[in-house]
Amino acid sequence: MLANQMLPSPRSGGFRMDDYWVWCGSVVKGEDDRYHMFASRWPKYLPMHPGWLVASEVVRAVSDTPEGPYQFEEVVLPFRGAEYWDGRSTHNPHIVKHQDTYILYYMGSTHPFMDVSPEEAETYDLHDPRCIVARANKRIGIAVSKSVYGPWERMDSPILQPRPDKFDNFFTSNPAPCIHEDGSVLLVYKTRTYKSRPYSTFLHSQTMSFGVAKADHYRGPYTALADETVFPTDKFCLEDPFIYQVPGGYEMIAKDMIGNICGEYHGGILASSQDGIHWEALEGEKSYSRSIKWDDGKEQVMGSLERPFILFENNEPTHMFFATADGPGEFTSAANTWNMVIPLK
Repeated sequence: MLANQMLPSPRSGGFRMDDYWVWCGSVVKGEDDRYHMFASRWPKYLPMHPGWLVASEVVRAVSDTPEGPYQFEEVVLPFRGAEYWDGRSTHNPHIVKHQDTYILYYMGSTHPFMDVSPEEAETYDLHDPRCIVARANKRIGIAVSKSVYGPWERMDSPILQPRPDKFDNFFTSNPAPCIHEDGSVLLVYKTRTYKSRPYSTFLHSQTMSFGVAKADHYRGPYTALADETVFPTDKFCLEDPFIYQVPGGYEMIAKDMIGNICGEYHGGILASSQDGIHWEALEGEKSYSRSIKWDDGKEQVMGSLERPFILFENNEPTHMFFATADGPGEFTSAANTWNMVIPLK
């Protein structure tokens, strides 16, 4: 159980940038034997949430060690125009290497409006038309490259569309892929459902849920496998899945939005599956905790601990990466966000 494997986190480690909100850290060892973090960033003149919906971009940072600190190197998936499905925002990066190819899963979105200017930032919120349209346009896609340095081939269409008559009819986001040796893929993703009228505050349900899809090759096509959510929404409210293979099947960690499964509000659940389609969450089992220890001996309950990513080396989990925030509450009250790393024993 990973929560018991969490070692003290280096205060000087991870990845942060002045003047930017930083989120969604995902790490791979490159062909240069250095560690490359793919992350999201957006300017701090925007609110942390929902600024990412209209201005996030995927960047790459590098370190000689998994712990970091990671130094910014480049923007990997920049804005490319409202006419593209991912033209106005790229977010949720998840980097995977299969044989000699790097596959970067991510969420993209677009909208047809003007950018949010610094002068408008104070009034930009979840009710802004740019935010509403960008949220409804969230889709999962991939970019591929033979080098961690690029160039990256971006697809002109998402790999997974919402299904109008199913539970995943609003958007697809938060990709959690598992690429098998033969190049086939199991993909868990986050979604929401359109509300029935009247819509009241939001067009979508408050409860988040997971779907599962597969592809015979990472380039697709991807097919959603189930007509029902992975976990029933009357009991589960989860986001930020991460999946990996184990003998006999798969395991998943994910953020428990309520805390009724793992026992900690915004702690991590642990679930298992033999086929990747039918999952069982282990109630009372915790894959990670917001209560962490620093390498200076101090303990802290982080305001946020989200977007978990596990680095495996020689098929063993060695480090966990999280998007995190300071402050007494969640990311909406944070002054700073960054990607932190926690070594595992």
